[in-house]
Amino acid sequence: MTIDTTDGGLLGGRIRFRQPAAGYRSAIDPVFLAAAVPAKSGERVFELGLGAGAAALCLLARVPDCSVVGAEPDPALRRLAQENARANGLEGRLTAVADIGNPGGAEGPFDHLMSNPPFWADGSGNRSPDPRRARANHEGDLTIAQWAGRLCLLGRPKATVTTIYAAARLDELLAALAARAGGLEILPLWPKAGREAKRVLVRARIGGKGPARLLPGLVLHEDDGRFTAAAETVLRGAGGIDFSGKSATLPSAGPSTNKGAPH
Repeated sequence: MTIDTTDGGLLGGRIRFRQPAAGYRSAIDPVFLAAAVPAKSGERVFELGLGAGAAALCLLARVPDCSVVGAEPDPALRRLAQENARANGLEGRLTAVADIGNPGGAEGPFDHLMSNPPFWADGSGNRSPDPRRARANHEGDLTIAQWAGRLCLLGRPKATVTTIYAAARLDELLAALAARAGGLEILPLWPKAGREAKRVLVRARIGGKGPARLLPGLVLHEDDGRFTAAAETVLRGAGGIDFSGKSATLPSAGPSTNKGAPH
């Protein structure tokens, strides 16, 4: 099955990115998700909900020699993610699988786990008539608790679990992660200074301990609508988000270049 696609780019053009022309369209959420994953060179990352590969490609561009295995049940999106990897010279570092139970030789445990799960509970809000958009936005077979449980099973002890989620359901996400992980860190993403956060980045560790930490967070837009310098560092400069300090900091150093990726 083929789908109509559009051509675009991520990280200021460092990554060529094709995605479906209709239905769910990747925006800034997967870019911020990838920036929050503390992967290092040589480490292995698992993504639940690969889609067309936006988050995985951004992570691979930022961190040299790491690898990503992504689960995506939609065969057309799975194929598109692999094509995107090839277009950027990253095909040896991204593996797309149909589901967690069939890793295709790419078994865990993994050093890091990441996901941009559906934000809304089944039956809430207006469900899109487009099947792909509906699956991306609304829970289907898995609740957020089941989603987090399946994801956490794939991590080694102390593996990080990083998610981006709707602030309106933060309590449910924290409860879901707390069953298997600890050391929770919450970083709000504010649309503008003084505005209520709509999205949060949450990180935990498998088997981790310690109190939850609410970090100062990151403002996405200036009053005139332009992205802030901090947001631009992530979106165009491929910077990572550091959770280790008293505030979220964005390193100025850009990512390593990848053969085949535009600059």
